[in-house]
Amino acid sequence: MKNPGASPISSLVQEFASSPAGSRFFARYAHHFDRLIYKLSGKRTTLTSMLTGLPVLVLTTSGAKSGLPRTNPLLVIRDPQNPDVLALIASNWGQPHHPAWYFNLKANPRASGVIGKQVGIYIAHETQGEEYDHYWNLACEIYPGYALYKARAGERHIPVMILVPESVQADNST
Repeated sequence: MKNPGASPISSLVQEFASSPAGSRFFARYAHHFDRLIYKLSGKRTTLTSMLTGLPVLVLTTSGAKSGLPRTNPLLVIRDPQNPDVLALIASNWGQPHHPAWYFNLKANPRASGVIGKQVGIYIAHETQGEEYDHYWNLACEIYPGYALYKARAGERHIPVMILVPESVQADNST
């Protein structure tokens, strides 16, 4: 497993993160470290992004049950042909259940996100069919660990959520 665009250190971190032991560690602790580094860096970066070289979206959703704001740093996939559209892979590190942010987006598809200095309001939808295949394959090219998470997830289907900027959504409806 190797991401061709990754540095040697990034490749090692990605390889560890996709291993069973690494996945358990990162599932439990990465979001805490990401939030700390995000705050200490003046909201410029996360530890995950620094170590892996992969883009991270700091996503704020409304809780599915509580309606309260929930913020999670997540790897984000950008399609080079449509860079305004973001894809999130609900792999949950290969665990047998979906991540909470997935249920939040399903219940309340409007969310905000920050990547570096780019801030946006997005409308989410779950992919199916060819759209799913396109973004799943793109995600596996960018971070090969997703294929390992899928194998570990067993029977669980790993959803792919698409975030479309609200302004693009409004432009398409006119």
